[in-house]
Amino acid sequence: MDAPPVGFGTVVQYEMAPADVSSGSPRIRQVHEGPAFTMNGSGGIVSASMAKAIDAVRGETGSLDVVVLAASSPGSGSRTPECDAVMGLGGINSCTTWTLSKASDGNNAQANSDIRNAEFVYFAGGDQCKYAAWKSTALRASVQSVVAKGGGSGGGSAGHHINGSVVYDACQGSITSSEALANPYDSYATFTTGMFDWPHYGGTINDSHFVTRDRMGRTMAFVARALKDGLTPGGNAWGVGVEEGGSLFVDKDGLATLYGADAYVVLGDHQPERAVSGQPLTFSDYKIWRLSPGRTFDFKNRPTCGYYLKSVTNGVADSNVYSGTPATSC
Repeated sequence: MDAPPVGFGTVVQYEMAPADVSSGSPRIRQVHEGPAFTMNGSGGIVSASMAKAIDAVRGETGSLDVVVLAASSPGSGSRTPECDAVMGLGGINSCTTWTLSKASDGNNAQANSDIRNAEFVYFAGGDQCKYAAWKSTALRASVQSVVAKGGGSGGGSAGHHINGSVVYDACQGSITSSEALANPYDSYATFTTGMFDWPHYGGTINDSHFVTRDRMGRTMAFVARALKDGLTPGGNAWGVGVEEGGSLFVDKDGLATLYGADAYVVLGDHQPERAVSGQPLTFSDYKIWRLSPGRTFDFKNRPTCGYYLKSVTNGVADSNVYSGTPATSC
């Protein structure tokens, strides 16, 4: 039976457990083999990558507790779509969905207890600005504790954004590629830093629905902003764009394997020629890796070859930004 509708300012918990588990209460595990991560281009669980993450965390033995975090309930259908998918996978003890509709709900004691007792936390699709608001609450440290003990984190769409080290938070509204390239300091181009910085995944800015919504241009602008404003270390910024239906599974050594649909890694390794407020972006030679399902990308030892080059001149990106001839001598 469905729970009552979730209104503004409410905190709602939905818990699911297999038929042979009477309470769904967390099981104590002595060893966790992660961390492991899933970075999804749309909101839903991608079963293949989630199964890999579950097995990586549990060492292919025992079962895990999963917590799904959302800032609003789905508009229709099941109120627990992510848990519905998770419970169909092997190696799962329970899945609990917490809907936390305002920033202060990130301090909810029971939600934080459930997170800390879980082995994997999944951020649902929705509004990453509401997720970024949890930065100043206990929830941030609770999620970090899951990863620190060898568990995992992940998310889709907005949940993908929040798992990057620089978060395009969309708190003023969503920006298109054309708008971002015309003015990388557009009022809609806002960022949150210091939320999460996962092992081997530093310096990243995630983006979702990547090809379907033509977001390469805005990721290029985000990378330029990160470099110009010093948001990422070492003079490099890495955009990670995942298409709808795609998912990057990232293991404890930083090796990412792609499932479902294409993904792109966009590197800016020098300062933009022009990135100033109110003027169109100029940035030469982004290095772009196009990943197809089954391909890997090593975020720990990031490659120095295999990319193609694209540039932006006076706010106009080169043609065919989603494809190119990879460099073989680098």
